[in-house]
Amino acid sequence: MERPVKFLLLGIVLAATTFGFAAKKHAAAVPAPANTAFDRVVDRVLIREAENTKALRTYSPLVETYLQNMRPDKELGAVPYGDQYYLTRVGFGKSLEDLSFHPGPGFLGRVMHATKGSKSEFVSQGFSWMMLMDLRGVDRAHYSFDYQGREFLGDLRCIVIDVNPKAHSGEGRFVGRIWVEDRDFNIVRFNGTFAPAKHGQYMHFDTWRLNMRPGIWLPGYVYSEDRDTPGAKYRGGSYKSETRIWGYNVGKGHAENEFTEVLVDDASSVKDASDKAQDLSPVAAQRAWQRQAEDNVIERLESGGLLAKSGDVDKVLNTVVNNLEITNNLDIQPEVRCRVLLTSPVESFSMGHTIFISRGMLDVLPDEASLAAVLSHELAHIVLGHPTDTTFAFKDRTIVSDRQVLQRMHFTRTVEQEREADTQALALLQNSPYRDKLESVGLFLRQVDARRDALPHLIRTEQMGNSLISGGVGNLRLKALTNSAPKLEPKKVTQIAALPLGGRIKVDPWNNRIEINTAKPVQLLTAREKMPLEVTPVFPHLTRLPLAAEAPKSVETPKPAEAVPQTPAVIPAATASQAATAPAIPAN
Repeated sequence: MERPVKFLLLGIVLAATTFGFAAKKHAAAVPAPANTAFDRVVDRVLIREAENTKALRTYSPLVETYLQNMRPDKELGAVPYGDQYYLTRVGFGKSLEDLSFHPGPGFLGRVMHATKGSKSEFVSQGFSWMMLMDLRGVDRAHYSFDYQGREFLGDLRCIVIDVNPKAHSGEGRFVGRIWVEDRDFNIVRFNGTFAPAKHGQYMHFDTWRLNMRPGIWLPGYVYSEDRDTPGAKYRGGSYKSETRIWGYNVGKGHAENEFTEVLVDDASSVKDASDKAQDLSPVAAQRAWQRQAEDNVIERLESGGLLAKSGDVDKVLNTVVNNLEITNNLDIQPEVRCRVLLTSPVESFSMGHTIFISRGMLDVLPDEASLAAVLSHELAHIVLGHPTDTTFAFKDRTIVSDRQVLQRMHFTRTVEQEREADTQALALLQNSPYRDKLESVGLFLRQVDARRDALPHLIRTEQMGNSLISGGVGNLRLKALTNSAPKLEPKKVTQIAALPLGGRIKVDPWNNRIEINTAKPVQLLTAREKMPLEVTPVFPHLTRLPLAAEAPKSVETPKPAEAVPQTPAVIPAATASQAATAPAIPAN
C-alpha cells in the first residue's frame, strides 16, 4: 500500500502557533523600496492584507465544510462514493482556533488526517486555514510577486498577480494567483495551494472574499478539489469540497443597542381596558406555552448562527404551506411558520407549529411540488398533534454552548410518527394544487434513495430533525410516491431528478440573511453537468458596498439593515436548461 497523503500537515499548525499573524516582528519586515508602479501596488496590497487580517481576528464566524469523495465514471465523468461534513466556529487569535459542533478527537486527531483502508479522512481545521493566504502574514521577505494582467470579477476590475514563496521561506507558504480590486487594493480572491510539502502534499483551494463592511473584505467561500494522478508518489483520493463561512455579525450586542431605544410609557397607556381582558383558557395557555418553547428554540438557533434571519424566503415557504392548508380546509392556530437552517445536510423537522427546513434541502429540490411534499410531511405532524418538547419554554433549556446545541436541541420523530405523517401528507398532497405534479416528487425521492449510501452525511445525517431517510430503519420518506415515478435515468440529459448543492439559496455571510439566487439557467450539454446532490465550484458575483455607506462605530455594535420585502413567489419546475445553476424563483 502506498504511503497515505498528509493533506493537512502538523508543520503548518506549529508554524502558525509559533509565528502567529502578520503582527509578528518577522512578518512586519520593512518592504523593499518601491521602484516601479507595480512595486507601489504590491506595497498597498500588503498593507490592505494586514488590515483585513487584523479585522478578521475580531470575528468568530461559523465555518461549514462539506466534502465528497469522487471516483471516475465512463458516462458521468466522476460520481460521489463517500462524503464528510464539518461544522465549527472559528477564531483567529495568535493561532487558528476552532470549536466543533460535533465533538470529536483531541488536538492531534484534529490536526492530522487519518486513513481507513485506501480512503483518506480530512479534518475541519485544514479548511479553515484556507481562509487566509498565510497564517504568518504575507510580505516581501518571504514572497515574490509577478503582474499577469487585469480581469473583471463581477463588478470589480481586478489586478491579477502570481505569488510565489521565496527559497528557504519555510514550509506551508502560499503559491498561486491573487485577484486585487484596483480601487482600494484588497485581495478579493486567491487560488492555489501551500508549498513546499516535505512529507506529502497540501490541498488545492480557491478562496473568495466579500465586501461585508466599508473597506473590509472577509472570506465567504472556499472551493477545494484534487484528483489522483497515476504514478504520483502520494495518492489520497479524488474529492471536491465547498466551505461556507457565515455569521460574522450575528449575536454582537444587538439586545443592548435595542434597550437604549426602549421608551417606558405611563402604565395607563398600556393597560388593556377592554371588557374581554381575561386570563387565557387552558387550551389557549397550552398553545401559548408551546409557542414560547418554539420562540426560545428560534432565538437560540438564530443567535448561534444556525438559523437564517426571517425574510422573503420564509414567505415563499409560507405560501406553499398556505396552499396546502386552504385546499385541505385547515385552520391551524397559532399559524404555521417556516424558517430556514443555514446548514447543508438535507433535513427538515417541525417544533410545535414551526417548520424548519435546511438550506441544503432547498438547494437540491427540483421544483415547487417537491418542496410542497417536504413541507406537507412536517405539516402532517402538526395536523396529527404529534407532541413537542414544551420544556424548551424554560429558558435554561436553550442556554447551551455551541458544542452542546446539536445534542441538546434534537427534534427527531419516532418511526411510528414518521409513518403516520407520511400517510397524512399523501392525503394533503392529493387535495392540493400539486396533485398532478407528484411524479417529479417521486423521481426526486428515487434520486435521493439511489445515493443514500454514497452520501450518508448529506442524506442520512440527522443533525436536529429527520432526514429524508430515517435513521436506524432506513425508511425513505413518502416512499409511496416512487411507485408512479419515472425510472431514474442518470445518463439522460433531459431528466432532472435533483439539483446540485449551492445553486438556489444565497446567504449574506455578514448578517445571515438569505435570498433566492436569480442566476440565468444554463443549457446542459451532457449528463455530466446534471450533478444531482453534488458539490460544485463557487463563482460569486463580487461587488463593493456603496461609498456612502456609513461605517459602524464598533465591530461589536452594528445593526443589520432590514431586507426589502418582496412579493412571495413560487418555485418553477426544473428543466435540463436549469439544472446547472438551479432554477431561480421569479416574483409573481
